[in-house]
Amino acid sequence: MATPYIRMKSKTVISIIGPTAIGKTSLSIKIAEHFHTEIVSCDSRQFFKEMNIGTAVPSQSELSEVRHHFIQHKSIFDDYNVGVFERDALKLIDELFHKYDTLILTGGSGLYQKAVLEGLDHFPDVDPSIRAHLNKTLEEKGLDYLKSELKKQDPAYYKIADIDNPHRVIRALEICIGTKKPFSTFLNNNKKSRAFNSIKIGLTTDRQTIYDRINKRVDLMVKDGLIEEVKQLYPHKHLNALKTVGYSEIFDYIDG
Repeated sequence: MATPYIRMKSKTVISIIGPTAIGKTSLSIKIAEHFHTEIVSCDSRQFFKEMNIGTAVPSQSELSEVRHHFIQHKSIFDDYNVGVFERDALKLIDELFHKYDTLILTGGSGLYQKAVLEGLDHFPDVDPSIRAHLNKTLEEKGLDYLKSELKKQDPAYYKIADIDNPHRVIRALEICIGTKKPFSTFLNNNKKSRAFNSIKIGLTTDRQTIYDRINKRVDLMVKDGLIEEVKQLYPHKHLNALKTVGYSEIFDYIDG
């Protein structure tokens, strides 16, 4: 009987992190090919099969080079969150470690990556009406207004947050408002020991280069049919999966 990897701690997850359009997908594939292993995606935008163009899902060519997991495996109508993902990802990693010594973890969702490598932070329950009010504020006043509120309520978290993600901003604000404490004070209080080693590779470059890459990516998305994709999803814009950058802005344009 094979010795379970959990007793050995000789297994490693290599995590590729970095901003949008920095080249995480291509580097992940190269490293995965080097180690003859597979990729676990933690990009929460790419989980949903209805969101194809606007989430920059790896191309069929890229997907054929290395096996990817958690790519378009859910529907926007599914109730799927970071807690469920943590459970699913750890179960899969356990299974894959019976075949591989090294796995690649990549994606643009820092919270989901953290859930896999360190576990989730514990947040107290707050009145659900707070989130409902913030969602209404988002529709009426826009994301920039909520971002300015977050900067006032929790400047420390504002500096590190994915502030272009409405869901993240609303989540932080509801904790600030509901507990009367900064969201950042609840972070890193529940770090868990994992049965594997982890290595983080962070990608970066100058801000203008990143902006140029993002602009080129958006131009290509529009050319590939992003507007049409968003119009088809418009009736479901209230779903959490669609409250994300790239979709929210076009929804606002359609509403205007």
